[in-house]
Amino acid sequence: MDVILDFFQHTGHILLYYLLPFVVVLGIMIFFHELGHFLTAKYFGVKVLKFALGFGPKIAGKVVGETEYSIRYFPLGGFVKMLGEDEEEESQELSPENAERSFSNKHPVKRMAIVAAGPFFNLILAFFLYWGLFFFTGSYINSPEIGQVTPDSPASRAGLKKGDIIKSIDGKTIKDWFEIKEIVYDKAGIPLELTIERGNEILTLTVIPEESKEKVFGQEIKTALIGIVSSGKYLKKDLSLLGSLKEAALETWNWIVRICKFIVKLLTGASSIRMVGGPIMIGQMTGQMAQVSILSLIPFMAAISINLGILNFFPIPILDGGVILFLFAELVLGRPISVKKRELAQKIGLSLLVILMAVVFYYDILRLFQ
Repeated sequence: MDVILDFFQHTGHILLYYLLPFVVVLGIMIFFHELGHFLTAKYFGVKVLKFALGFGPKIAGKVVGETEYSIRYFPLGGFVKMLGEDEEEESQELSPENAERSFSNKHPVKRMAIVAAGPFFNLILAFFLYWGLFFFTGSYINSPEIGQVTPDSPASRAGLKKGDIIKSIDGKTIKDWFEIKEIVYDKAGIPLELTIERGNEILTLTVIPEESKEKVFGQEIKTALIGIVSSGKYLKKDLSLLGSLKEAALETWNWIVRICKFIVKLLTGASSIRMVGGPIMIGQMTGQMAQVSILSLIPFMAAISINLGILNFFPIPILDGGVILFLFAELVLGRPISVKKRELAQKIGLSLLVILMAVVFYYDILRLFQ
């Protein structure tokens, strides 16, 4: 009996602290993504037949005006169905009014805008999350002050000391400890010129990072270290409405750049697929963040939303980026890509996504056991 009670208590804990926050966070991101498609389609006069959060059978649904709004059982996605979006409807004879409001009859540029609006709204969501966070709580940065220098390390040999504040590296101004890690990461064996503040003095020192290996998600990767540890001090900066807007735009852009760099490293083999997290890992991290505080969940949610937006821009058939690629080809050629070619490309794209998801799920589950 105790075993059964423990099982239900453990299951309830997972549902409450991990699954529920994950579904709520994912639902918000999916809603904004589909809202982008929906609003842009409406703006260009396209008739929207369905707006759904989730896939599969309906939990609840209601027809308002000409659109059916629904919530479905499987929360890993959503869709907006527009008139004239699939081939069967394109072959049907439409009334003059509906023909004018058909997605397929709109100019390719308008269709590209409708498709691109989904992932773009994910970036907009991240921006607004950061804006609200910075406006109400201010901006916190991890001070670039050294808390510890490892003996016999490149930093020690260069003369760096505890309490030094790193002001710049190779002429690049340093405001946050994270920026130090980004610069040093792939500079093993390359001399770096550091400008530091030590008391009332400004000094210039040269340090040569050493190659190191560390495990990230079970994958051994090469990196570069100079042998310093952060002081752990955080500096708060109160921001006005305009100041928080600028900070939010900068933070959103920085995350876009970081994610794009990581994708390039994945494609070139510099980073491993093991480092990519799937729904299980995201669910775990969402639950952990939610248990700490809602405020810690907001920047995490913003970063995931940016990931979702960028990945949907990938030129893979079945993703928004693939549809945009077809529409761009139509714009250049002056005619649509043939149905057979589109169907073949979509099958290939679906196969690639299924393989990718299978690999990501495999490493997600492997991390659970590790």
